[in-house]
Parts: sequence; C-alpha cells; structure tokens
Amino acid sequence: MPPLTTRQFSAENSAQLVAERLGSGGPLPRTLAAVVAHLHAAVRETRPSVAEWRSAIAFLTEVGHASDEKRQEWVLLSDLLGVTALVEEINSRRPKGATPNTPRGPFYRPDAPRVALGGTISLDGVGEALEVRGSVQDLDGRPVAGARIETWQANGLGQFENQQPDLQPEFNLRGILTADAEGRFHYRTVKPAGYGVPEDGPVGQLLGRMGYPLRRPAHVHFMISAPGFETITTQVFDRCDPQIDSDAIFAVREDLIGDFRKVGDGTWELEFAFVMARSRAP
Repeated sequence: MPPLTTRQFSAENSAQLVAERLGSGGPLPRTLAAVVAHLHAAVRETRPSVAEWRSAIAFLTEVGHASDEKRQEWVLLSDLLGVTALVEEINSRRPKGATPNTPRGPFYRPDAPRVALGGTISLDGVGEALEVRGSVQDLDGRPVAGARIETWQANGLGQFENQQPDLQPEFNLRGILTADAEGRFHYRTVKPAGYGVPEDGPVGQLLGRMGYPLRRPAHVHFMISAPGFETITTQVFDRCDPQIDSDAIFAVREDLIGDFRKVGDGTWELEFAFVMARSRAP
C-alpha cells in the first residue's frame, strides 16, 4: 500500500486544503476563495456546536426555499447585512460632487411608461400630492440636455405597485421622462411613505428577533442616463422621516437627503439636483 501523501485535515490548514480542491478544476473566483477563508476563520473563532451549525444550515435552507421567480430572499439577506450597499459602493466610486449610486432594489420595472414633462405618474390619485422638480448637470454645472429619467416609488402606505397588483393600477407611481434643453424635469406624484422590509420570511424573522432595524425611510427612486455619462441609480430620501438614521439596507447618504416641503395649497414639493460624472475610458 503506497504511503499516505495527502496532508491531514486540521483546524489550522482547513481553508487552504478546501481552496486547493476547489481550484483543481480551474481558477478559483477571488470572492469564493475569500469566503472559504473567512468562513473557516469564523468557525475557528466561534467554535459552534454541531447543533448550532445544523441550525445555521437549516436557516440557509429556509432562505433557499423562500426564494422563487417573484421573491428573492437571498437578495434580501444581502441587502439587510449591508453587502449589497458595499458592493455598490466599491463598484461605483465617483469624483467628489457626483451623485452616488444606491442599490436599485427589488421593485424596479424596466417597462415603465413614458410620461410628458409636467405629467403625473399617480394613476389612482390616492395620496398627498407631490410635485417633483429636478435638474441634471455635469460636474462643471453644465446641464445634461435630454437625460433619460426613470422614477418609481411606494405610495402613501409604503406599498409599490407590483406588491399590490390587485389594489393599484399597473405602472402606478413609475414612469420615464426626458429632461429638457436645460437638463430640467418635473412631474406630479404622491408623497411616498417609508415601509418595512418583508418579515414573513426566514431573513426578516431571524433579524427581527435580534432587534435588527427592518424599516426604510420614505424615498423616491431614480435611474438617470445620458450618452457619455455614467448612469446614476439612486434614491432621494425624506429628511424628516424617523427612520432616516436607521435605513434597513444602509442606502442613505447625506447628499441623497431631500427636503419634502409643504406649500400653501397643501401640495408637497421636492426639488433635487443630480450630478453626473462622465464615463471613464475603457
């Protein structure tokens, strides 16, 4: 019988041995290699019992079972643990003064209808009226004429249209506009409310039991694009929302906080300037 040449598995070399096996069939993705190393380090540090580890596996299994074509519990887990925001931050670094990106979120639809400047995206008229006025400019303050603006939001009860297909008209509170020659746009909608992230699945239930914040402050989503510029995918938050300092998915930035002001006739107004960075050479 030939001598045993394989190195014996131990707490000290466990991550390295696994990484070598994973790498035997081709290049090991950097992220997976790092996950293996950190996972083994975490196990060595916390020394879970067999029962505790089986409980962790059971939780991950529940997350998988709760995910389908309409619901992505894995994305929710990534969002609530701040990983989605971190990946976005790493991959969308921009010059100082440019509007930062935030996670797009699960409620975006690419097929929203076109809306004329000054038109409304509120198809049911339910809620407190809000007039949104925006401008799109470059880092030198020059207008970005003809910029494409996609917008979507929750209603006054914190519900998106695709969460309530039987209660809200299709495409309610979402639309696509084109900025004018001065880079300006305006439209009518309703004031959005903050909302809680789903708590009926394994992720929300586990983090809720731990006292983890599971609410988002009121906000309006925007995706702004123009030839020669980096696309902005972002959110503008209501400064007065009580959850402004504890957003469940860590998306709030100081330069994304807007002022929702009430005017004389009872209508709310929001005005916000978006600053685009030019595309970097490939």
